[in-house]
Amino acid sequence: MPPSRLHRAAVLVLEGAKPLDVGIPAQVFTTRASMPYEVRVCGAEPGLVTGGDGLSYHVAHGLDALAWADIVFIPGYRFPDRDDPPPAVVDALVAAHARGARLAAISTGAFALAATGLLDGRRATTHWHYTRALAARHPRVRVDENVLFVDEGSVLTSAGAASGLDLCLHILRGDLGVAASNHAARRLVAAPYRSGGQAQYVPRSVPEPLGERFAATREWALHRLGEALTLEVLARHAAVSPRTFSRRFVEDTGYTPMQWVMRARVDLARELLERSERSIEQIAADVGLGTGANLRMHFQQILGTTPSEYRRTFTKGE
Repeated sequence: MPPSRLHRAAVLVLEGAKPLDVGIPAQVFTTRASMPYEVRVCGAEPGLVTGGDGLSYHVAHGLDALAWADIVFIPGYRFPDRDDPPPAVVDALVAAHARGARLAAISTGAFALAATGLLDGRRATTHWHYTRALAARHPRVRVDENVLFVDEGSVLTSAGAASGLDLCLHILRGDLGVAASNHAARRLVAAPYRSGGQAQYVPRSVPEPLGERFAATREWALHRLGEALTLEVLARHAAVSPRTFSRRFVEDTGYTPMQWVMRARVDLARELLERSERSIEQIAADVGLGTGANLRMHFQQILGTTPSEYRRTFTKGE
């Protein structure tokens, strides 16, 4: 989408809403000069909403905000496996979706989204503690407990609160491009991108220092994408064997090391296409892909488009 377009985002606060689940989309998409979003926090009706964990919310908007929004975020709430949202809320979500709005659930907000029937026959996820309950309560939903988030186009779901941040950054990448998403991640001191296919949690047997070491290697590699980055080079930096590095890297990121490097290079190319006037050949060399033909091939494989078409998308209206 062209970056000049103003996006309208609503955050729907249900009874027992979880503070982090509410705060993440409200903060990521908060109205500011660098973010062309207007955010409205709403409830079943305006006024006080009793939240979870000792907090309450005074919301200025009712369900009319769902008729206004381009995207509706549904934070997690208390007792999702027991109580469906009020019928008026379910009806408003269905109407918003029918009008063309995207619906994005954070954590147990997936239960509210499932209550609409819009997840029937589709993949979805939720907090790992509730995946079996979601599958039991809504058997037509294809629940995937091994991912951070699922993007089904007009309906999106994420795992626990931190995964809600991953989902929000994923949405930003699609709406405004990699540069805007990375800018938001830096502002929030968050990882720029974690794969939706990454596991929700790492096995407890994995020692934490090794996880930190792998994170340092990923950061090191991001500053050297124009160089030769082989599995052996990455494993040497992490001070482990290539076999151990490869196995653990998949657990940490959802990608093999070389898949991750390729996507990082394509992401850097996207940012350069969005923000610079470099030629396709120059960008290919800058990001370590060698030739424009190579960049075009990987762009098509990963994004389903060409570098030139991508650049045109993010220069419309400027």
